[in-house]
Amino acid sequence: MSYSAGRRVVVTGLGAVTPLGVGVGELWQGLLEGRCGIRELEGEEFAELPVRVAGTVPVDPAGLLPRPRARRMNRAARFAVLAAREAWRDGGFDPAGTAESGLDPERVGVSAGAILGDASVLVAGDRQLRDRGPRSVSPLTTPMCVPSQAASQISLDLGITGEARTVTSACASGTEAIGQAVDRIRYGRVDVAVAGGAEAVVTPAIMASFAAMRALSRHGLNGGGESPSRPFAKDRDGFVNGEGAGFLLLEAEDHARARGARIYCEAAGWGLSADAHHMAAPDPSGAGVALALRRALQDAAASPADVVHVNAHATATIDGDLAEANALAAVLLGRRVPVTALKGSLGHLQGAAGAVEALVTALTLHHGLIPPTIGCADQDHAITLDLVTTVPRALPADGNLALTNSFGFGGHNAVLALRRAA
Repeated sequence: MSYSAGRRVVVTGLGAVTPLGVGVGELWQGLLEGRCGIRELEGEEFAELPVRVAGTVPVDPAGLLPRPRARRMNRAARFAVLAAREAWRDGGFDPAGTAESGLDPERVGVSAGAILGDASVLVAGDRQLRDRGPRSVSPLTTPMCVPSQAASQISLDLGITGEARTVTSACASGTEAIGQAVDRIRYGRVDVAVAGGAEAVVTPAIMASFAAMRALSRHGLNGGGESPSRPFAKDRDGFVNGEGAGFLLLEAEDHARARGARIYCEAAGWGLSADAHHMAAPDPSGAGVALALRRALQDAAASPADVVHVNAHATATIDGDLAEANALAAVLLGRRVPVTALKGSLGHLQGAAGAVEALVTALTLHHGLIPPTIGCADQDHAITLDLVTTVPRALPADGNLALTNSFGFGGHNAVLALRRAA
């Protein structure tokens, strides 16, 4: 049976800030062209690290916002506000906010995913305390270091009073935040929601910690332009840390159609599960991943035969990629569904990764075009997925459902099911 009784939910706006640039246009064109947004980290604070590459946003977000507002936001919140503003405008609403758009602000919500948000704020505050004493610590330190700052700043920026929720479930945070917003609309709590994720954790301590875990790729950048992040490749050896934000504008379908909104796709269902296996490593059997996939299909009232595309989590870790591939093969009953993985282009955007990948999946359904995976020059023979590489591929005509996957440290699994617009 399906658990999706209630209103249908659709995607009517998209916004992004990623290592490929500011805006959905930069992201989509960069992916179609096979560009890589991973770059060398500069600055003496990174000089002694064993890994010095990351997927960093090439523009300072503070310069794109009014200075008084920007100085009260951490880096992740700046990304979030810029992406949410774009999604809001893309959906046809007034940039000034809810009231100016003719909306009841109490019927609009925010749902944002983040692991830490911006780790650098707390680090800077601690350094000021040690170097110059307690009077030097800014009163903004505490409100700027909480993971919920992205949600609260979007709420402030757009005048949203219905709710401002934050989801923290490791690298599944962005996907789960979207899923929770789907349910809030589906069951009538709000009519419209800005949902996604934002993260800015490319800091020396976190880079050093990931390197100590042997979780980061050691490939580095090379003159040939090959990405150090190599999803599903035979020579994959870990992920590349990244930052950014992605937000979707979600609406009840009747609300969207009443105002003549453009609809990218339907947010048809979602599924969660937990591995209960290890504090960091994935369950190599892929059982938890498979459970989340099945639950997403069930929630969307769909079957494996309906699936036309998968946007994979694929961080380019040895065990994680294999577990995901095996779970997909089992749940899709061996069907050859075209799969793409974006982390070769972007790196791993942590709590924002699932949101950006959901956004790209919506564009894939809307345009009928699958962007290629980069970094996988030689696919692992143990992985039998139909991986889209080299150039974009037309979306098959048969089937109407796409799945986008996110899995996080600690065994958090989240899958979102999107359906082509009718």
